[in-house]
Amino acid sequence: MAFIHEVLQEPSYGWKNADGELSKPTPKQIFSEFFSRLNVFKDKKNWLSFMSWGMVLFLAPFLFLFVFKYFSVTGLIIAFVYSMIVMGTHGTIWYHRYCTHGAFKFKNNFWRFFTQNLTLKIIPEEIYAISHHVHHALSDTPGDPYNAQGGFLYCFLADANHQPVNRNLDEKGYNRCLTLMKHTGVTCNTYAQYKKWGSVANPFHMVLGVVANWAFWFAVFYLLGGPGLACAIFGAAGFWAVGVRTFNYEGHGKGEDKRRDGIDHNRKDMSVNQLWPGIVAGEWHNNHHLYPKSARSGFKPHQVDGAWYYIKFMSMVGAISHYHDSKKQFYKDYIKVPVTETIVAKPVFCPTTGKQIFATEVI
Repeated sequence: MAFIHEVLQEPSYGWKNADGELSKPTPKQIFSEFFSRLNVFKDKKNWLSFMSWGMVLFLAPFLFLFVFKYFSVTGLIIAFVYSMIVMGTHGTIWYHRYCTHGAFKFKNNFWRFFTQNLTLKIIPEEIYAISHHVHHALSDTPGDPYNAQGGFLYCFLADANHQPVNRNLDEKGYNRCLTLMKHTGVTCNTYAQYKKWGSVANPFHMVLGVVANWAFWFAVFYLLGGPGLACAIFGAAGFWAVGVRTFNYEGHGKGEDKRRDGIDHNRKDMSVNQLWPGIVAGEWHNNHHLYPKSARSGFKPHQVDGAWYYIKFMSMVGAISHYHDSKKQFYKDYIKVPVTETIVAKPVFCPTTGKQIFATEVI
């Protein structure tokens, strides 16, 4: 467990307090850490956190342009569907099930690239994937980068405060980070470059990839519906980028035990299944914590899982060569179907009278 405890950059207020319990910083401490982690003038190694939030700020004007200049009901519906369903489902497919857990494998790099760029690129893979391994190993305990017991701000600003990779890893530790990222197709730094930039991802290739992705999609949306459609979708993407940062606080009961019998079967942490994230993004979080490497987490009939439908379809057309599906295991382990008892009358002969009688038997 040493690597898991050391792979992320510890915040100035620490993971634990003097008693070994979760260190719960004040809002002032959280904001101070946040702005310190974004300050690229103080330390260029802050570039990835700065870029992550910089993209959100860059998208804000598109939202204002849509609302105040290009607003239409049709545009609003498109923006809602794109942000809530398209980007939410893509986040589950790409960042969650593939980049972090390797729940499926692409047939070749083309299909990986295709899936990676299905939507606007907002979240750097490194920030999400590496820290999410820590989240699963240390869920709801000190060291969990978005521990809901730390409060809303602790989770909301976690991508800058708690999720960046430790900048002081030795070469062996850094190479272990590379093994967590190599399948994603992200261009990674050498160890010498890592010491210079403080990240696994190469800054030049990361920025170039985002610029190319945004330019492509802006052109597509502009050609399809003019500046109104482009602003609606780009603004919606920025809205999603803010909203997704609230998920783990909600998904772990806001720091309380909100698990329900018969619904949330995993009892090792405080994760819960939520109807809205499940329907729009396939994120049945308690199910996911039961079987994190499963390409499907919507196990029950009502648990819609758009991410799984995409993975299954891509498998059917040959774009995905392999996937894990834990639905059968889930039903075997947690859905216990009682044997139906039926009482029948069975003819037998009484040894005393020699006459035929009927005895009951449970089958």
